[in-house]
Amino acid sequence: MNDKSSCCNDDSDADVSRNDVRDFYSNAATTAQESLCCPTKYDLTDLSHIPKEVTEISYGCGSPVGQAGLREGEVMVDLGSGGGIDCFIAAKHVGRTGRVYGIDMTEEMLGVARKNAERVAENLGYNNIEFKQGFLETIPLDDKAVDLVTSNCVINLSTDKNEVFREIHRILKPGGRFLIADIISEKQVPEEMQNNKELWGECVSGALTLNEFLDYARNNTFKGLRVQKDYLWKEVEGIKFYSYTIEGFKHVPDENASCCKSLIATYAGPFDSVTFHGTVFPMSVPIEVDEDTAQMMSTHSYAGQFIITDPEMEKPAEADSETSCCG
Repeated sequence: MNDKSSCCNDDSDADVSRNDVRDFYSNAATTAQESLCCPTKYDLTDLSHIPKEVTEISYGCGSPVGQAGLREGEVMVDLGSGGGIDCFIAAKHVGRTGRVYGIDMTEEMLGVARKNAERVAENLGYNNIEFKQGFLETIPLDDKAVDLVTSNCVINLSTDKNEVFREIHRILKPGGRFLIADIISEKQVPEEMQNNKELWGECVSGALTLNEFLDYARNNTFKGLRVQKDYLWKEVEGIKFYSYTIEGFKHVPDENASCCKSLIATYAGPFDSVTFHGTVFPMSVPIEVDEDTAQMMSTHSYAGQFIITDPEMEKPAEADSETSCCG
């Protein structure tokens, strides 16, 4: 499945297949398709090192890479990488010591991406990008290999979304994160629309509701889920479809955390109280937590919401995902 693809066929009553998406996507690699799902607008400063050929065949509903806060040396994978635009943007952010992988299922798009990767490398002065052929449901990367997984309007095109989330979780390092731009429907898409190939290719038939999307993420143990509603894309048969950007991270409990004494977590606001893993935290009220919970509270989307202190030291405790107070 791919964020730069569609599957418009005359026989819209047959079941949707991976080949339907790939066939149209192959054509889209050589001819720009203005009708494809949600053409994405990029910050021009992110495109200065990227050939025009790539920008002309880039489609999607958002650019998660620009919001990801990538750091020098990180490893990122873009699922449904198409002509490679998001990979090329990321390559500049992660620098010489970082690494970027693009995963796509279609040879035609991979050919465009690989050809332009050479030009991007010349413009940057280094080569840190690799494109691999593969599917969302069987990502050709090792376990715990990457810091960030992105995709741009591609999850809705998969017919096995739980397997996609399982694979994302598998390849992420402990503490790694995903940032996904995708189409979300205001209510469940009826079966007759789900079997319509043209609507599937237009990012409609395979769209999840927000609750369905979040449930897939939760069922695969992602934490810190955060949602941003971007814009209304279109309305089809009375159902509204929106572009969303959704974030989550892979939390792995620290094996050494059980040896430590308890820490204190104080919710900093802005609400009167929040519930975290079944425990209510009123604003400004210190509550005892274990070290693993404190580490999670200090990670990614939770960071800054809680003040973590050591009751004996009476000063802020180091509570990130890579350290332990058992030193």
